[in-house]
Amino acid sequence: MHKVIKFIFVMAMFAYANMVNAQLNVFTCEPEWASLAKELGGEKIKVFSATTGLQDPHHIQARPSLLARARRADLLVCTGAELEIGWLPILLRKTANAEIQPGKPGNLMVTEYLSLKDKPDRLDRREGDMHAEGNPHVQTSPYNISKIALILLKRLQQIDAGNAAVYQNNYDDFIQRWQRAIARWEEEASVLRGKSLIVYHRNWGYMTDWLGLNVVAVIEPRPGIPPSSAYLSKIIKQMEVSPAKMIIHAAHQPAKASDWLSSKLAIKKVQLPFTVGGSKTAHDLFSLFDETIQLLVSGLQ
Repeated sequence: MHKVIKFIFVMAMFAYANMVNAQLNVFTCEPEWASLAKELGGEKIKVFSATTGLQDPHHIQARPSLLARARRADLLVCTGAELEIGWLPILLRKTANAEIQPGKPGNLMVTEYLSLKDKPDRLDRREGDMHAEGNPHVQTSPYNISKIALILLKRLQQIDAGNAAVYQNNYDDFIQRWQRAIARWEEEASVLRGKSLIVYHRNWGYMTDWLGLNVVAVIEPRPGIPPSSAYLSKIIKQMEVSPAKMIIHAAHQPAKASDWLSSKLAIKKVQLPFTVGGSKTAHDLFSLFDETIQLLVSGLQ
């Protein structure tokens, strides 16, 4: 009897050790959340991102390879607020993975925990690709990243309680480095405050608020609608009254209209990475903001 009890105890300890050492599968919709998950999860998790920094997350397909990844996921981390409306609901329905369905601990939509900008007064699809819940591009402010880091920490600890202390230590280390980096970025970007910009798409609102930049024109007449020659001519006229210092443009967006305006107005077009992987050097969240600030500051020169 004593040997049986000892055997059961040893097997229980073995099972517990395996549970603690097993890696959590984290499926993210965008690279910024994959990078944040790696910061907090370290070696305790495996992270996959459904999109790259050079893709528009509005427009991808629920491919079989994504379905396979989602079926194995313990935690799904996505932006939400309709950013992935064209493919994520299909993915969730087809995977039949109960752990990552809406309302479950394994389903984390980050915009549910943030105050969103630019909520439309009315919905009219003739006005372009509008987001009823507000602007979902929250990753362009490092303060939003800080808020979501805490939410993600709690979710990891809830799903994988055996490694809660590891996640807490990783979070503490990350947030200290992140706060120091924010102070440095704000000092470096102080020259940008009050400067005027043209943007291709209204996806920079959280960044421009953070840095005190003024958006004086948008190249797209309506979200997702390419500009006509007549519309671009109106922007040129407008710049005679309210000149801009530069044009900013995400790496995944079409460049033709931005390049044309840059040439006509004799101002720089600055291509920003927008998210992790949006350039060769933006390989994590820290280098993403390092490069963004550097490019914006150099755009003034």
